Amino acid sequence: MVVCGLACWRCRWLLPLLLGLAIIMGIIALAGRGWLESESAPYVQQASLWESCTRGEEDLNWSCESLMDYGWGRAAAATYLVGFVILVICFALAVIAFSIEILRFNFVRGIGGLLFVVAAFQIIGLVIYPVKFTEEIPLTGDNMFSWAYGFGWASTVVVIGCAFFFCCLPNWEDEVLGNIKPNCYYSSPERAPYLN
Repeated sequence: MVVCGLACWRCRWLLPLLLGLAIIMGIIALAGRGWLESESAPYVQQASLWESCTRGEEDLNWSCESLMDYGWGRAAAATYLVGFVILVICFALAVIAFSIEILRFNFVRGIGGLLFVVAAFQIIGLVIYPVKFTEEIPLTGDNMFSWAYGFGWASTVVVIGCAFFFCCLPNWEDEVLGNIKPNCYYSSPERAPYLN
């Protein structure tokens, strides 16, 4: 049985792995066309972070307009994209930190701080988009913010969790590295009367 506690050396790659998962979810959010979709048939509305598409109920072709023509569209895309780029940098720094013995705990807290910056940028983009989209883009039928938008939030939640762990990890540096001797308590039956 393998126990993966705080002092488990093999488990040091869990945080970079979670950051990699956040990157994958961020890529899905950036590339996905499901930020906003029609809730039910006929599917006449579809939007990504970059464009909004509509079509008639009988039409098979989508008519798309770029959201980059709007100031809020550029702001939402820029803030989410800047957060994503910083996330990729944090992932590279985390891999370096956990690969090289000497550097590992010297800048782990810095990575945690950068991850909070990533979360702030992504949250700003994820809040600007639905508020301004529903105000300025005419919607057809019943619509919902869909799977790609959800992947954006999932990436942000993972980043926030990793940020807390990266900031707190140096507090347990000795435990993680195995530098602390375990406390063993043993009492023999002969010594038991003297313990009272």
